[in-house]
Amino acid sequence: MHPKSLRLLGLTLTAISTFFVLATAAIAGPPLICHAFDIGSAKSLPWISHDWNLSGAENYDTHSLANNTLAILNASQVPLVHMETLRRATLYARKDPVAAKQLLLQLVARAKSTEALSAPDAFALFDAAYLTEAYKQWPGEKGENLANGLDGISWIKHAMQLRPSDPQMAFAAALITLDGPESEHREYAQRAAAGANNDELLKRNLATRFLGAQSQTMVEMILKNDSAKSELKVAGQ
Repeated sequence: MHPKSLRLLGLTLTAISTFFVLATAAIAGPPLICHAFDIGSAKSLPWISHDWNLSGAENYDTHSLANNTLAILNASQVPLVHMETLRRATLYARKDPVAAKQLLLQLVARAKSTEALSAPDAFALFDAAYLTEAYKQWPGEKGENLANGLDGISWIKHAMQLRPSDPQMAFAAALITLDGPESEHREYAQRAAAGANNDELLKRNLATRFLGAQSQTMVEMILKNDSAKSELKVAGQ
């Protein structure tokens, strides 16, 4: 082959490889912790970073992580506030194993306690589910992960049974069940998309892109099939 043609072929292959690397990067990342949720002016844990990789500039005292997180969760009935607070808490917890364990133990104990009641607290179940599954998404922590052996899926199912008409909670449930069970995931995703008609905060969050301008929107991520996506268009109008 002519040297000029070889150079052109090499440049083409490099461009193709770069495209696939960028495309993969655009959709990569743990969905429960790498995407910041819009909570408007609501209170959450203090935050400096604009992404899921802590830059090192954060000076938050993780010794207070469990108490501060619980205070915010107990004061809010907005699932998106719980999601963003638990996302931030998970990222801070990665820097402090003691704080990480303390927070998880408190939320799990809270969930198990409410399960024994005749009228369980859906948010206690929701919080334990979200934190458990967020912990499981810590990169490189599969073998020694604190959440190993805990079942966040069962807690989120129970929470959704208690709040079947809460589209924000359904959004969280759809993210938690992205890898299955498929039937529950589809139901949660469709509830979230349909509920965005009457929930401006949820609508804004569903319209945001997962990671960067070339990535899927959050609603495209949770709605995996074309028929469901067509329903989204109706919900977004």
